[in-house]
Amino acid sequence: MANGYRFALYPRLFYFGHLAIPTYGVFTAIALIAALVLSLQTAKRLALDPNKVWNLGLFAIFTALLGSRLLLIVLHPRDFLAHPFWMLGLVTVRNTGIFFCSIALAICVCMGYILSVGLPLRRTLDCVSPAIAVGLALHSLGAFAAGSDYGTPTNKPWGVVYKHGLSALWSGTPLGVGLHPVQMYEAVLFLALFAVLLFWLPRRQRNGDVAGVFLFSAGLIFYFLDFYRGSRSFLFHESLSVTQFISVIVTLAGATLLLRRKPSAL
Repeated sequence: MANGYRFALYPRLFYFGHLAIPTYGVFTAIALIAALVLSLQTAKRLALDPNKVWNLGLFAIFTALLGSRLLLIVLHPRDFLAHPFWMLGLVTVRNTGIFFCSIALAICVCMGYILSVGLPLRRTLDCVSPAIAVGLALHSLGAFAAGSDYGTPTNKPWGVVYKHGLSALWSGTPLGVGLHPVQMYEAVLFLALFAVLLFWLPRRQRNGDVAGVFLFSAGLIFYFLDFYRGSRSFLFHESLSVTQFISVIVTLAGATLLLRRKPSAL
């Protein structure tokens, strides 16, 4: 028998006839709603217009979702014609390149919106950082339940063993093998980061400090946890994964905000 806990939650949360409701998709929706609601609260604490911050969050979500789906359709037209509803769902993006391209597109759109409506850039980044952290934590819980973004094999007593066939079908998760619960590692770390950011938000000395800590910490979290991912896309002959490459950029962006010495009103 494989070492580790046998994880019994289904990647399919419930279903109506032939319509399946994936656990990952439900948790993703919860994560997005939680992030939006929290951003309204932090906007009030930082004297930002809640309506503009709410619109910013909606732009980010819909741009990322729409961009990823359009890329999926362009790259996999036959799959879209065969399974259009599944391709447009919340759990279909498994390509690292598509994921990061959609995030980059959302960042560009959000930056344009921030500048166009006159939101102070660094203070706005401080505002949304705790919301993104809690959203990532909830998203990781959904990935854990579904077996998505599974970990590398392990003999540790806290390893998790997936046994549901849908995890293998939808996410390529190995069944009957002890795996690092890397999604839970990620969820715990981002929940801790969320608590730190929320505590520090009213105590920060300069605009951009909270965002700097978030970016720096998130980059480190993604970089080191990627060593425990069972499915990785590599650059440079497997010496550095795509996720780790992006993580280095994110960490440097956070360090740039933190090392900024001159106070700013933005």
